[in-house]
Amino acid sequence: MTRIIMRGCNGRMGRVITELAREDSEVEIVAGVDLFGDGDGSYPVYRDLKEVQEQADVVIDFSKADQTDALLTCCEERKLPLVLCTTGLSEETLTHVSQATATIPILRSANMSVGINVLMKVLKEAAPVLKEAGFDIEIVEKHHNQKLDAPSGTALALADCINESLPKEEPYVYDRSTRREKRPADEIGISAVRGGTIVGDHDVIFAGLDEVVTISHRAYSRSIFAKGALQAAKYLAGRPAGLYGMSDVIG
Repeated sequence: MTRIIMRGCNGRMGRVITELAREDSEVEIVAGVDLFGDGDGSYPVYRDLKEVQEQADVVIDFSKADQTDALLTCCEERKLPLVLCTTGLSEETLTHVSQATATIPILRSANMSVGINVLMKVLKEAAPVLKEAGFDIEIVEKHHNQKLDAPSGTALALADCINESLPKEEPYVYDRSTRREKRPADEIGISAVRGGTIVGDHDVIFAGLDEVVTISHRAYSRSIFAKGALQAAKYLAGRPAGLYGMSDVIG
């Protein structure tokens, strides 16, 4: 049994994870952390991780980026493994994440979906071949109108995955409105759409001469991210200190 502290338990993802955890005999959420509300009563909810009395094997975090540094410090002090799902982290916080992995195991992923992480494996194979053949690379992501960061952490992770597979790193371009010129061959365009209740759409477009290859992922509910987070928590509990990703979970 993997005992979990759910940080951000009253948010959209926290509530979905709580529901799925009830149906999973291998996990138990023993406590929640959230600044707003008291949860549904199935476990105690605290305002701060430092206040949690229950013993746990791992923390799952779906909260706000500006709270991540305090979370990392507390997990380091309590030697708690951390599944870090929050996106939009600053460079300073990412440095803190790297430093914390010397003390505790951290599984960080911009997207907890198994499908997205399989897609990344496909991109590592496809991108070098298509780039060599002269294809331009564009990424278009779409999310609901409540999402705070743009582009999405997943779009950036897809771009990073592509760049890692190429012989030369290519710059990311987020806006072409200020320049009047033909598209350079060596860049990766990233565009963000925000509207309605779109859970998460990502299209990686390889545009060549007279042909286009598009690799897409559509999220129809938040449960796919919740399932991945629970899988990650089971995997991370008991692991040695270090940095892990969903690629480790899916093998």
